[in-house]
Amino acid sequence: MPLPFAVYCLTFSLFLFGTSVSFADEPFRPESGQFPSLEKSHSYRGELVFVDHANRRGSLRVAGTGKFYRNDPQPFAMLPYGVIRYRGAPADLRDIPLGTVMHVRAFLPPDPKLSAVPVLPVDNKAKDAGHYRGTGTAPAENHVLLLEDEPSHCLHAGKVWKLKEVELKNNAGKIIASREPIDGGDGKVTEEELTFDAATRLWRGRERVRVADLIAEEVWPASGKKQLDGQVVLLGITWKPAAGDGLSGAFTQFHISDIWMDDVAIQQAAHFQTETHKSFIRSRWMPARIDAVEYGKFGRATVTATLFGGMDSSLYNDFREGVGAQINGAENTLKHAAGHYGPGHMASTGKILDVTQATGEIPFGSSGIRIRFETDLIIEGIRPGRVVRVRPEGWPKMQIPREEYLFNNSPEDRFPTPDIFPKY
Repeated sequence: MPLPFAVYCLTFSLFLFGTSVSFADEPFRPESGQFPSLEKSHSYRGELVFVDHANRRGSLRVAGTGKFYRNDPQPFAMLPYGVIRYRGAPADLRDIPLGTVMHVRAFLPPDPKLSAVPVLPVDNKAKDAGHYRGTGTAPAENHVLLLEDEPSHCLHAGKVWKLKEVELKNNAGKIIASREPIDGGDGKVTEEELTFDAATRLWRGRERVRVADLIAEEVWPASGKKQLDGQVVLLGITWKPAAGDGLSGAFTQFHISDIWMDDVAIQQAAHFQTETHKSFIRSRWMPARIDAVEYGKFGRATVTATLFGGMDSSLYNDFREGVGAQINGAENTLKHAAGHYGPGHMASTGKILDVTQATGEIPFGSSGIRIRFETDLIIEGIRPGRVVRVRPEGWPKMQIPREEYLFNNSPEDRFPTPDIFPKY
């Protein structure tokens, strides 16, 4: 039986965070090798306009206090343990369509000298960018701990969209809606006017329906307005240019890409995205951080590593005591340190000695799962504080594309330059 929206939101929230959090606007720079507190992150949202998926970075048009369409794209980089969620499920940057409006929790670069994106003045978010753009459009906090689309954001925050009114003409129009706590909260909500058109996808149960279908069923009017009485849904949100002179409110409106009309619909979307991501991680290996290395004789070593968080639980279940495994070096971009003949060619091979689950509050970005691994041939990339990739023996051995591994360990590969980003 599908979970009601309220239960599904609560379950998702507990899975993702464990506890409720608040967010600070004071600039914070994480320490390398540490999982920073999510409460110290700066939050903003913006339209995804560019992706360099192999280096886990891209650009967002960040919403500020002015005209959204004027805002320059701002580069961002995922922290190695940064979590991406799409349609209520784990994701990779390659899964998210350009134009999707994303919610961000981010920090200052841990090490500005090694930043893969431009480093900005610490107080940059407070500066007025001019030309009707306002403030907040170019935050220096561009190293991301959590990147999630609108339905994922609502699910973990325990919120839904309530539709108040629809206005249609020629299968397109506007919806008045508000994002509200699922339990009603204190009643202080702000209504937004969002656009939609015939390309907007409506999901009802396990089927996709069109705007024209709702009109034919007399759920929505063919023309004119209709009150929707607070219908509870989840929305996918994008932005698109609007007709006008550039000064009207239409240029700061967001557009609805998807409407999930019930709990079955969003659970169906999350299921398929979860399966996509599980397949991806099994082929690229689980990212982790080395906590300690105990060196033995003749290349033997015992390695302790913490698996990164944000994955489906079935992936973590594959890490069990006594299971054979491989560990390969990686960079902060999560690129494999070697892979010309497949990542398994140069990886350290051995066995998982034990698996432990941390108790108490687990930092965001960490799974809280720690493995101890024994190998008879330790490689250079497995050192305390370094990022690695781990493959339990049940996962397939396969080749990965050239852009996802280093070759000859050149500095350009290890530390991507921010020079690819245009200076507007």
